[in-house]
Amino acid sequence: MKVLPQIPESAPFTEEQRFWLNGYLAGLLSEVGEASSDFSPAAQTLRVPVLYASQSGNSESLAEDFADRLSESGFESPCLSTEEFSEIDLTKEKHLLLVASTWGDGDPPDNAVDFWETLQSDDHPRLENLSYSVLALGDTNYLEFCAQGKAFDSRLGELGAARMAPRVDCDTDFEEPAEAWFETVLTELEKLSPADSSADGKKEKKPEAEKAPSGWSKKNPFRAKLTENVRLNAPDSERDTRHFELDLSGSGLTYEVGDVLGVYPKNNAALADELIAALGFPPDDKIAIADKGERTIREALIEDFDITTLSAKLANDWNAFARSEELGNLLGSDDKQALENFLWGRNLIDLVTEYPASFSSASEFVALLRKLGPRLYSISSSPKAHPDEVHLSVAKVTYETHGRSREGVCSTYLADRVNGDGTVPVFFQPAPHFKLPNDLSTDIIMCGPGTGIAPFRAFLEEREATDSSGRNWLFFGNPHEQTDFLYRDQLLSMRDRGVLQQLDLAWSRDGETKVYVQDKMREQGKSLWEWLEGGAHFYVCGDAKRMAKDVDTALHEIAAVHGGLGEEGATAFLKQLQKEKRYQRDVY
Repeated sequence: MKVLPQIPESAPFTEEQRFWLNGYLAGLLSEVGEASSDFSPAAQTLRVPVLYASQSGNSESLAEDFADRLSESGFESPCLSTEEFSEIDLTKEKHLLLVASTWGDGDPPDNAVDFWETLQSDDHPRLENLSYSVLALGDTNYLEFCAQGKAFDSRLGELGAARMAPRVDCDTDFEEPAEAWFETVLTELEKLSPADSSADGKKEKKPEAEKAPSGWSKKNPFRAKLTENVRLNAPDSERDTRHFELDLSGSGLTYEVGDVLGVYPKNNAALADELIAALGFPPDDKIAIADKGERTIREALIEDFDITTLSAKLANDWNAFARSEELGNLLGSDDKQALENFLWGRNLIDLVTEYPASFSSASEFVALLRKLGPRLYSISSSPKAHPDEVHLSVAKVTYETHGRSREGVCSTYLADRVNGDGTVPVFFQPAPHFKLPNDLSTDIIMCGPGTGIAPFRAFLEEREATDSSGRNWLFFGNPHEQTDFLYRDQLLSMRDRGVLQQLDLAWSRDGETKVYVQDKMREQGKSLWEWLEGGAHFYVCGDAKRMAKDVDTALHEIAAVHGGLGEEGATAFLKQLQKEKRYQRDVY
């Protein structure tokens, strides 16, 4: 029993005063004891920030989900973009989770550029007190698979931070490995969490049934009826760009302009048959597929596996069976450009015919292949303008390389091979990084050559449907005006009606000099700067390797020259635009 201090009888107080003071002290010490128990180590909350580096939204969605689940488990887990890294001090944090995607040729996403530059600096403080784990998202079709996630993991380790769990690298089918990574991390954190020893320290977890996906989703796509399939180019154009319309009636699905539509395609049956014949498998050989049971090898190669894409990983795995010295030397070389040149324009069928391999069964062969995943397309319609519909603007991809005809899986599926009932399995994926301004009076500038026009058609329809008072400016380009002016009538009509205040067009093959959208930007540099200085938002959609970089360079020049900022000032200005969500890119 704890003995409380008493006012001594020798103290100059009456008996009544001493009695009252003893009672007062007892009550005061009791309150102090209760308060101190609240701050005992067993009741403290373990802080675990979750950072994300995201371009298309996948890393952001995962990070937000993980942060929510950590909070439900009793942790303090703020979820922050890497562009908000200044809001936390890594030298003072004890734990950190980082979900990072890779962009372009192994580059950081737009929202992680400053964070990565800061982390790389020679004078960055040591992080010996930090424990962390990285979830990396990427695509094995690229040589620099998960390069940025690997770079983050390596750099944090160099700065003295300790891994609480190994990094996990995810391909495009990332859900299962991401979940396994999180469960590993959660187990490690629970070992460290003092909340484990406190009944009040951990919130009650939601039943699994509440977490289960419901309705239409990536795992449960809606079969939308394809109602329109129209070629947008003139018949004599070298390009074949299609306008697709899909009926969403009865689905209850909704989307916002700027979002993307996921489409699950099927492979060309003729290619599947050629592979089966070359490999010597009977087409009715059965294989077991997770969640689908037994299927014939032919069904599986048409519907379940990627049989077109050739990646460095697949070539390596293939050569374990082919044992080709020539292929092995190429794969083992330090000459990445030579490997990239080899992979470009080749498919799986080229490995099968040029570097034959033997397999004990069809199951052993398909174990080398990755799943046939969905293709993501920028939505080219506003739901306000087209209720219960979603539109796409897709280039049908066909070409010749290495003596063979090639084709894009999903674009030709939509154009030529849609399911017999005319339906297409689809789902929506939000794009929080690519949204119209909330203020309808804000001006917007859009730059989208080729199929990059897709989200801007949607933006313009939305701006008209909502009576937005802000001005709209579009830069669009393609090879030839007469054959490749996509949505010509609609865009010209919008200009005539005052929906589109300015329309600048770049036709790269109509004159002796090639003219691109970035050239038109420079021509309009003074006006473009005035719009930006007045608060306009700038959007880019299209090719990441060339166009988006050229547009970014033009923007820097315009800010430096017409804004009088100079090179360093222009760089700082554009970085600030990105932080304010006034410079947004949907590039691929």
